[in-house]
Amino acid sequence: MYTPEQLREIVAELKGLLRSPDLPFGIDLALPQVGGNARKTNHDYTGGKLDELIDITIDSGARLFVSAVGVPPKHVIERLHKAGIYIMNMVGHPKHARKALDLGVDIICAQGGEGGGHTGAIANSVLIPAVVDVARQYRPTMLKGSPALVVAAGGISNGRGLASSLMQGAVGVWVGTRFVASVEAGCSEEHKSEVVSCDFEGTDRTLVLSGRPLRMKVNEYIRKWHEQPARIQALCDSGKVPIEYDIEEGNEVDLPHLMGQVAGSIEKVQPAGEIVAEMVDEAVGMLKTGTGYLEGGGSKSRL
Repeated sequence: MYTPEQLREIVAELKGLLRSPDLPFGIDLALPQVGGNARKTNHDYTGGKLDELIDITIDSGARLFVSAVGVPPKHVIERLHKAGIYIMNMVGHPKHARKALDLGVDIICAQGGEGGGHTGAIANSVLIPAVVDVARQYRPTMLKGSPALVVAAGGISNGRGLASSLMQGAVGVWVGTRFVASVEAGCSEEHKSEVVSCDFEGTDRTLVLSGRPLRMKVNEYIRKWHEQPARIQALCDSGKVPIEYDIEEGNEVDLPHLMGQVAGSIEKVQPAGEIVAEMVDEAVGMLKTGTGYLEGGGSKSRL
């Protein structure tokens, strides 16, 4: 999570890289529920500075605010909307989509369990259409009578994934792991190499790093913890994240790299623009192929 000072620096750096100062951009924050029936390992990642971070978001000219692992408080949603900023909430279950939409968000990002970072357990192919069905029941004020929008995420790295997501009712895709393996990515070169070298069985979800299911590339440090599931659960139930325990005890810690299962499909690091162009070209081809089934061209199918 960012401090207000860090967020200001990140926004300034981002604006300095834009080809045009009026290009749209967004800001995302992790806002987990704290207390009540929430996970005991949850804590306020904003350090009590949420309102200041929202001030910075509004003053920055951002067009989109994204909330992960929780829904923004109602007063935050109202402030952002008053400033003309759309709000997207990351979810891993249809019930979480309904909760977010009830509070007034405009867009739902449905991330399948195969995605990198914090995820639920429902696969992309099941989650996206289910969330689309929920979103169609809502008409956010910011969208002027149109249904709430759904963006698909989790396991998407190419045009086939994009085309599939659109056909399931999403209006776009949120792509993470593929862009980690891009020339422009701000992560380490080691992280990029770890994505390219990962196979389809190389990732897993863990509670070790945050107390919430988080997908990463398994290393020896995680592997040893996963041999002690009861201990992991006991620590989390007490409100202690295993990695925090190790740090406090002076034990050796080796942070794994975050990535989704789709890393197994990624063979090389490429410029981001090239990745986007290839994704769009392939998606166009796949959508045209789909049209061919209806028109009877190039297929023996009878629909």
